[in-house]
Amino acid sequence: MPIIEINSNHKSRACVVYPCVSGKNAELSPEARLEEACGLALAINLEVTHREIVKIREIKPGTFFSRGILDKLRPCLAEAELLIIDTSLTPIQQRNLEKELNIKVIDRTALILEIFGERAQTSEGKLQVELAHLTYQRSRLVRSWTHLERQRGGAGFLGGPGETQIELDRRIIDNKIVRIKKELEKVKQTRGLQRGARQKVPYPVVALVGYTNAGKSSLFNRIANAGVFAEDLLFATLDNTLRKIKLPSGREVILSDTVGFISDLPHELIMSFRATLEEVLAADIIVHVRDIANENTAVQRRDVISVLKSLGLNEAEEQSNYIELLNKTDLLSPEQQKNLKQNKKKNTLPVSALTGAGIEEFLHKIDEILSEQNKTVSLNIPAADGALLAWQHQNALILNTRLHEDKLCLELKINEANLSKLQHKTSSPVKFI
Repeated sequence: MPIIEINSNHKSRACVVYPCVSGKNAELSPEARLEEACGLALAINLEVTHREIVKIREIKPGTFFSRGILDKLRPCLAEAELLIIDTSLTPIQQRNLEKELNIKVIDRTALILEIFGERAQTSEGKLQVELAHLTYQRSRLVRSWTHLERQRGGAGFLGGPGETQIELDRRIIDNKIVRIKKELEKVKQTRGLQRGARQKVPYPVVALVGYTNAGKSSLFNRIANAGVFAEDLLFATLDNTLRKIKLPSGREVILSDTVGFISDLPHELIMSFRATLEEVLAADIIVHVRDIANENTAVQRRDVISVLKSLGLNEAEEQSNYIELLNKTDLLSPEQQKNLKQNKKKNTLPVSALTGAGIEEFLHKIDEILSEQNKTVSLNIPAADGALLAWQHQNALILNTRLHEDKLCLELKINEANLSKLQHKTSSPVKFI
């Protein structure tokens, strides 16, 4: 359900405008925000014919911009087929701007949704994008034309106008939303079963997160030889990709590449992609990949942390299972690289997905954190206690099993949370190895 029609054989021409509202403090500079908006437009093969930062004193409820600004914009739209305004517009503002300027208008949310719609590959990704599209478009159904009323029969004064076409469209969209949510719930259950299967093995999960275009997929390909699509484009990756990799210790883990975050990520997308992002919530280690060569890297970091918090990962960066990778060090000067190494914090590592620098140290760091998380213990349990043995198979990695008389002598690796549960399940002493 595209918001704009894009012909792959013809580059649609677009004018990109970033409104800089007086008194509204934005994290990114207006120039950086305009550059990002143009990057989003290029990501879906649009040709940017004009870009501009428009300073406004106050937002007009009806058209967002004042009459004077609209008059200044008209000549800039002569060669464009589409006007992209890098902010959130109300349905009324979007409709009035289209009428006033006689051109298709989309806001930041619609632009990001369009990219997601074009890039989603898996059935799950497509469902999530469609849900986000429907949620967004439902709010765009504004009461504006009386001819959309459908007359209903009836006698006397009780006849009146019937159900409007807008209300019918809204009901159709609501029905589709309910259907998609049911299908996504099945996907969520399937993901839960897959996670349960992995926990039985068990393979720890290492999830890569970060701002869009920070180099997550390039890093993923470098480590896992996965051949995942990786380009210098915003939102090159939308669908989760999982690969099993071997660490220097010989331990096997599952590496997960996730969708990139962005400032002002549409609420519809955070909610719709929650099933995908649950991989992050369930991960044993969260790896935040940063583009350290980007001048706005500190702001991008705050945006990613903010999205993690919205998912329920409060104080994620302070957890022992959080690693921050400072990627693209190959773009820094030798002096900058030296300063980075001298001033690095705990669990912060400089790397380059392009050259491979720092990757080996990163893998050793994963090994180190997992070793701290998992304890090697031994205990004896009654050989007849099948339920306890089954629980250990599900929640720990059994290294060795030996039968001695009526006892099973076990050696296993187990994390602290499950170790505490195990100690409550058995009266046998648990010894650390």
